[in-house]
Amino acid sequence: QYSPDNVAGADGALDPTEITFPGCSCLTCAVPACSCLRHGENYSNLGIRPTHDEEGFARPVFECNAMCRCGESCHNRVVQRGLQFRLEVFKTAKKGLGLRTLQFIAKGRFVCEYAGEVLGFNEARRRIQAQTPEDSNYIIAVREHLHNGHIMETFIDPTHIGNVGRFLNHSCEPNLFMVPVRVDSMVPKLALFAATDISAGEELSYDYSGRFHNIPVTNRGPETSEEGNILKKPCYCGARTCTSFLPWDSSLFSTP
Repeated sequence: QYSPDNVAGADGALDPTEITFPGCSCLTCAVPACSCLRHGENYSNLGIRPTHDEEGFARPVFECNAMCRCGESCHNRVVQRGLQFRLEVFKTAKKGLGLRTLQFIAKGRFVCEYAGEVLGFNEARRRIQAQTPEDSNYIIAVREHLHNGHIMETFIDPTHIGNVGRFLNHSCEPNLFMVPVRVDSMVPKLALFAATDISAGEELSYDYSGRFHNIPVTNRGPETSEEGNILKKPCYCGARTCTSFLPWDSSLFSTP
């Protein structure tokens, strides 16, 4: 079932449509007056600004929301506007279905959201443990490390309800990167932005592990450890720095 936005999962742990953020009172949003931009400007010419400060941490991204006085044309409303490019699902040689763009996408532009059912940890673990090795796994686990040492987890499953983001394949040298963007509540939209200029006809991909955009390229390379490889699926991205296997999150398989 197609849904452009996140929906509440079967466990009902989180409702991504609930509006819990207060809005700003700006007619024209700007730093430092706008409360939605208290961490700095998010976008420039529809492209995301670099999110890492001098300490190497990403600052959170908050867009203006339904409670804000500013209009739909506000420059701090990008991800919530949805798809702006023509994308196509197509059959790849080895990776099953994939997603490609039919038009040029400039570096930094928002491309699409990875949307689906928002699950709690227990339901995400139950679903992933019920899968067989032949099943496709669409569940993504995003972990944000907060300044106070806490970790905020978001689990999205587009297996049965989702959007075009579910067709994005993994690459060890991807052309997209994911940023959690918050609009109405603390439940983030998992937004994918162009990491480089992308030509028409090019397949779109991101690093399922989140290493890309978080760890320098020089620290990445083929995996040599055999631990857990029996459960991993081979990677066919063809990149020079390919790690040989698709990323695998062991925490969802372990017992609490």
